[in-house]
Amino acid sequence: MGVSTSSPEKGISVVTVDFPPVNALPVRGWFELAGAVRAAGRDSDVRCVVLAAEGRGFNAGVDIKEIQAQGGPALAGAGEGCAEAFAAVYECEVPVVAEVHGFCLGGGIGLVGNADAIVASDDATFGLPELDRGALGAATHLARLVPQHLMRALYYTSRTATAAELHTHGSVWRVVPRGDLRAAALELAREIAAKDGRLIRLAKAAINGIDPVDVRRSYRFEQGFTFEASLSGVGDRVRDTFGKEGTQVGDHG
Repeated sequence: MGVSTSSPEKGISVVTVDFPPVNALPVRGWFELAGAVRAAGRDSDVRCVVLAAEGRGFNAGVDIKEIQAQGGPALAGAGEGCAEAFAAVYECEVPVVAEVHGFCLGGGIGLVGNADAIVASDDATFGLPELDRGALGAATHLARLVPQHLMRALYYTSRTATAAELHTHGSVWRVVPRGDLRAAALELAREIAAKDGRLIRLAKAAINGIDPVDVRRSYRFEQGFTFEASLSGVGDRVRDTFGKEGTQVGDHG
């Protein structure tokens, strides 16, 4: 359990998240993930990173139960940890391919929205249930996956979009049967890793440099409203309903 790194092929590093039962990451998990991605990107032998997960789904966001139990310190820690993990993916020195299966919710959107490419299984769903969790955030990253008005509708309703729908918007590279997911992710990573190592790093820096939105600054701005909601009491009130109404991961579609 935790975050692990493997090297299945030359030039490719796979960073895998495994926090049963649903990959809702505790505070330490976000920092572990950030560290693993940054370490992979610093490795001069690596030319592409694949971000993957074990279990039922790719990512269910933060560990709400940890925040309920520990209060403010855990909320602040989760916010800082998410910011660091999202930034690690975006700032990774080489391209990052997100390998997504099952649910990709909350913090998962922050990860894939900052990735360079997404390969998803046909059972993958993407969404931000933040308003149902007493929080705000990651609209910055959802806006990188879908057009503005769709982003707003998904955000306000907590609904999800399928991998096939995101493919039509051009944000998912390929949609494949779940059993073919790893092979499809490695196929793309292999094609990227075949490029000159120095040149691919320059390409990543160049593309980040022309982005119209500073994703780190934009996300931290959003997070300020999460803390405002918490200070006003509404965030905690909504968050305290989590797990008490029969809501399950992925029920927001």
